[in-house]
Amino acid sequence: MSFALYIKKPRLLVLVAAMIAALSMTLSGGTAPVEQLIDPLRVAAWTRPASGQVVVVEMDAASVAAIHEWPWARDHYAAVVDELRTAGAGSITFDVDLSSPATPAGDAELAKALARADGLVALPTFGQRARSDDQRSIDSLPIPILRDHVALASVSMLPDPDGVVRRAPFGTVTDGVPRPSLSSYMARRSGKADESFPIDFGIDPGTLPRLSFVAVRDGHFDPAQVRGKDVIIGATAIEMGDRYATPYWGVVPGVVVQALAAETLGRGVPVQGSIFTVLLVAGAIGAGVLLLSGTAGPVAAILAPFALFVAGVTVQVAWGRVYPLAPGVILLLLVAAGLAGIKFLHRIERERSVDADTGLPNKRVMAADLAGSVDGQVVVALIGNFDNLLTICGDRAGHDLVLRLADRLRFGGQVYRLGDRLLGLLLPADVDLDEHVAGLSAVMRQPVEIAGRLVDAAVHLGVVTGGADNDRLSRATRAANQAAAENVFARHDQVDMDAVERELILMGELDEAIGAGQIEVHYQPKLDIAADRIASCEALVRWRHPTRGMVRPDLFIPLAEQADRIGPLTLFVLDRVVNDLQSWRASGLELTAAVNVSAKLVASASFAAKVRDVIESGRVRPEWLILEVTESAALAEPERAAAVLGEWRAMGVSVSMDDYGTGQSTLSYLRQLPLSELKIDRSFVQHAHQNRADALMVRSTVDLAHELGIKVVAEGIEEEACLNFLREVGCDMAQGYHIGRPMPATDFVQRLTNTSLAA
Repeated sequence: MSFALYIKKPRLLVLVAAMIAALSMTLSGGTAPVEQLIDPLRVAAWTRPASGQVVVVEMDAASVAAIHEWPWARDHYAAVVDELRTAGAGSITFDVDLSSPATPAGDAELAKALARADGLVALPTFGQRARSDDQRSIDSLPIPILRDHVALASVSMLPDPDGVVRRAPFGTVTDGVPRPSLSSYMARRSGKADESFPIDFGIDPGTLPRLSFVAVRDGHFDPAQVRGKDVIIGATAIEMGDRYATPYWGVVPGVVVQALAAETLGRGVPVQGSIFTVLLVAGAIGAGVLLLSGTAGPVAAILAPFALFVAGVTVQVAWGRVYPLAPGVILLLLVAAGLAGIKFLHRIERERSVDADTGLPNKRVMAADLAGSVDGQVVVALIGNFDNLLTICGDRAGHDLVLRLADRLRFGGQVYRLGDRLLGLLLPADVDLDEHVAGLSAVMRQPVEIAGRLVDAAVHLGVVTGGADNDRLSRATRAANQAAAENVFARHDQVDMDAVERELILMGELDEAIGAGQIEVHYQPKLDIAADRIASCEALVRWRHPTRGMVRPDLFIPLAEQADRIGPLTLFVLDRVVNDLQSWRASGLELTAAVNVSAKLVASASFAAKVRDVIESGRVRPEWLILEVTESAALAEPERAAAVLGEWRAMGVSVSMDDYGTGQSTLSYLRQLPLSELKIDRSFVQHAHQNRADALMVRSTVDLAHELGIKVVAEGIEEEACLNFLREVGCDMAQGYHIGRPMPATDFVQRLTNTSLAA
């Protein structure tokens, strides 16, 4: 089975791209900075003491203080050689420049001491530039008198471009002769000239055995400290220079670097591992990371570079193979970045495909599934009383309600969230739809437990069995809306297309109707009960269509709200009412008038601005005007509603709450709203004189509203007995057919001038 079958295509592409990028960076030298960052960590991960085989005789500060000259006379070196030879040192090497003569006597003394050592001593040779601006190299060897009876070893060190020494040569060619490096000589390891090996800086330089130069010269040391050991002599005093930058340990004397290189070779010749091996291992780790799902993948992606680092250090410790880890670390970091990118794209795709509130697939997914299911049957469920349930139980109830109803819908097919109150269901073609809907009817009529209480969810279904993909979904949605309008459980796809066309045409004609004078404003009188006179009225919009006749308000007003045309319509009514108020007041009729404001306009900043323009036009006094909002509008966004109503009151306009009692507000809540007037819904008023419960509700509302300084209007007055009850409980205003039906402005004025009820 091929590897591609084990890994998803996008993840395989991430792995391949990461390997190519890491390899390209390696071949171009781009991984060097990363390797330089890893080196100190590699050292810190495995530090250990020196073996003790290499002993440093350091030309330290104490020696500089004791020998008051520079350069030192060579007889000092001669004395040190004799002392070390006598103590039984295994080898003696100098990391001291002896390429220039000093005093003749001193040079002769050192030559004699070297002859007595007879091959035990190695002296340094190195190459250096002729001048700072000259690329040619001059080979420096000890002066001729010192070359007999000694070995010559190279002390050359070549730092990396960043100035840090990381490697040492096996040997170099000086004066045309390949010579071992000091470290190779001391460790007795062979290698090719001009080839290098990595210095093991895991060896703690502080643990190297050290003796002061003057102490050795004067014989003040224990011979056991050097017996059989490899001794290297060099400068450690700061004033003598010869210092190198190293990973982790910072700047150390050159003789210490030489000693660490010798310690490295003494433990075995390090093998430089291949970058391709590192890339293959990192690629395998990266593949494993990409194969993991869930949270394991990102966690593994974070840990993978550390795992590679630990593996590299382990191999170095166990087998002496030093691998450049930067290419692998870069590869794994690129894999992690690619995995994060894949996760991000998946998250974006999920957000585009899943309803954020419930986690259900959304309308976009259902449309795609419909395209792949030509014969699938579509059911759309509409929650008819969704807003009321939210009002009763809170916003969280919407989340819980949708999920519980989705569980009930789910048997037999996939459920989708199509909107706030809409769920979709896609059923296979072989499902008996009528039988399935009958089963859903039995399940959906059961109460739902939300927020610790049982509530009835008014669910209506729209069912479609055939048609084009998008057409099926839109038809099912339309059928669900019709089922809700007709208050039936389910409606099949026999949609009244004539009604749909008629509604669409009406909305297309509404703008023209306003300009053509087809929209009329009728007024229903409101009785001031205490004064026994018509003191106010409510403006009600009517549409006198040239071919359809009088269009019912309950038909075109909801359509205008849905089509976002309710704003212009309301402003037209407001303008007409202002003109009529101006005319009535001029003729001596002391009236106020109320204009209904849709819930959609309560939060509209542009509508509020236009109301302000009307008020500031000066045609009427603000207190002559009442703006009516429904209780549900105030409850939907209470804070926003309070702010908007406050703005209206600040203009001087009165604010009335219509249909009070149909929602879930209380008078203590209403105290937070800047209301002038409260209208008790007709369902509580019209039988209050006969029904004790209704009478109690009306009486308590009147009393509490008056305590809050709010005027009360009772709607739905159908008979004199009801009006008498309202007088008894102290209600302020009455409105209903017993007082007067809605009528054109001319009839309303005629009524006021001809009736004894008028002022």
